[in-house]
Amino acid sequence: MATREQAEAEAKGWTRLASRIAVPVLHGQIALPDRQLLAYEDVFATGRCELLMGDVIALVDRDPVVQPRLDRLVDGVCADLRAAAEETGKSVPLAECVPDLYLDRVRPGGRLDRWYLRRDLPIALPHTDTTLTLRELADFTVTANGRQLTLNVADIIDSVRHVLAPDRRWPAGLTQGDPTEPNIADPLCWLDFEFAGRNTAAGEAANLLWYLMALGGWLVPRYQPDVYARTLRLALQPQSRPRIEHLELHQGTRHIDVRYSWHTGPGRRAAITRSLDGLRGQSGTGQDGLHAFLALRILGVIPAARLTGHDLLLVLIKLAESQDPLTTLDTFFTTEPAPHSNPGERSCNVPAPA
Repeated sequence: MATREQAEAEAKGWTRLASRIAVPVLHGQIALPDRQLLAYEDVFATGRCELLMGDVIALVDRDPVVQPRLDRLVDGVCADLRAAAEETGKSVPLAECVPDLYLDRVRPGGRLDRWYLRRDLPIALPHTDTTLTLRELADFTVTANGRQLTLNVADIIDSVRHVLAPDRRWPAGLTQGDPTEPNIADPLCWLDFEFAGRNTAAGEAANLLWYLMALGGWLVPRYQPDVYARTLRLALQPQSRPRIEHLELHQGTRHIDVRYSWHTGPGRRAAITRSLDGLRGQSGTGQDGLHAFLALRILGVIPAARLTGHDLLLVLIKLAESQDPLTTLDTFFTTEPAPHSNPGERSCNVPAPA
């Protein structure tokens, strides 16, 4: 349910997409005293679709015979995003795009300020008995997997805010607006039109890729297990296991050495690689266009205060990598095979945050 204004905006967004991509039928709008309900076709009840993208990824993690099904789905998603850019794309100020996922979150007083700047978050460093605050961490240099980084979140937010100024122009097309695993059904059908309308190509790519890399296989099932179980059809146990394997703190030189791994199952690795290839070369989705939108996806979905010190440090390392001009997209989205895999595993139980 939504307010009348929200419902009207969503219905307008759906209408602009219905002739171009596969979407559920919108049966109508039901007016309630203070809300409005949009009634969509249940594509699973009608037999149009069977699973969601996250389910197909999890099946490939367990059985490689499902791989062609995932390839077709990812190829279809990328083809729709490319077609949107080619057929409806134009360069517009960010203020003319759907504001919710990006402009509203980065503006002064928005979500990033509330989560990262209004309080000095403590971070318990893994493999040590030391806790640093977010501001203290900014005064350390960090070597992560051999690369020197600076984890200064305040400076990164300030830089992103400058890049994503309301009047800066971006290539943008008419899209569903939130291309994530729970919003993409198989066979391909786009779901959820809350953010439908004119969206930046870079924002759409960042959203899809970061969800595949971190949110769908790790952070959402770990920190929002009810959302994960409710939004996926199978909700199989993820095989993504990002880990900080080693950390040394050198207080005297204010330096931290970190070695981490980013393990995923074969389905998730294939989806990431195929999405990168499918979006490569599209206007607005190069490293220069993506880095600011990636920062907002990395910081702006799961509240930082809910993350363990281990997980928050990993998120901040990936944030710093995303802003490093020497980081290529292929390097940033590199993953490693999951160390263990159980083909018979079908549990939807997700471990609570440690």
